[in-house]
Amino acid sequence: MILLAALAPDLLSTNDPYREHLDEVLLPPSGQYRLGTDYLGRDIYSRVVHGTGMSVVSALLAVVIGLVVGSAIGLVTGHYAGGRLESVLMRLIDALIAIPSLLLSMAIVVALGFSTVNAAIAVGVSSVAVFARLMRSEVLRIESLPYLEAAGLLGARGRAMIVSHILPNAWSSVLALSVLQFGAAIMSIAALAFLGYGDSPPSPEWGVQVAEGKNYVFAAPWMVAVPSVAIVVTVVAFNRLSAFVKELSTDE
Repeated sequence: MILLAALAPDLLSTNDPYREHLDEVLLPPSGQYRLGTDYLGRDIYSRVVHGTGMSVVSALLAVVIGLVVGSAIGLVTGHYAGGRLESVLMRLIDALIAIPSLLLSMAIVVALGFSTVNAAIAVGVSSVAVFARLMRSEVLRIESLPYLEAAGLLGARGRAMIVSHILPNAWSSVLALSVLQFGAAIMSIAALAFLGYGDSPPSPEWGVQVAEGKNYVFAAPWMVAVPSVAIVVTVVAFNRLSAFVKELSTDE
């Protein structure tokens, strides 16, 4: 359902998420408005549905950045452990780990500009260290196995060793982490939007909706509850999917 809402929101929504109905503000959930209306009379259900695509796509961008950059660093530092390049890259990773991820993301967004895309880039950069650490540990584990020594004796070196022997055997743990980070990225991007570092109103992005609803939390609690539940359900769903992927890869 999350993917369907992200790919084809018009199939699930019932109203224009941006259309204002000033004579129907702060209405509770009803037959006409399934999850109520906000302070401008906009349909919250339709806004949450249309906000799904923004959250999923931005989280996907963040995960891709963290996965590609972090895995590349992890492969290099693991395979060429002990060299000067490994020392420089690991100091960079240590610096990224030392800075709280949300604070680092906020600093990057300030430098790039306020938007969901820039928030996704910032979250992706802040997750590079996590992927790099995991990939490096997997490479070091694999390089201690007898079959890799045998591949080296048969002439496998450098890029051939990494692409043909190390990477195919290290992907399972990194893939599970990618799915897990997907849920974390959704929460981080929503947090940045809530703090004003992402998209701005009238965007239906979930974090923006929570920020808009905080001033009406007692008069219209559904304004905060509905997008918050959407965030929680999505994060839990991807966490469970990550566990399934890890079990599947372990069985293989």
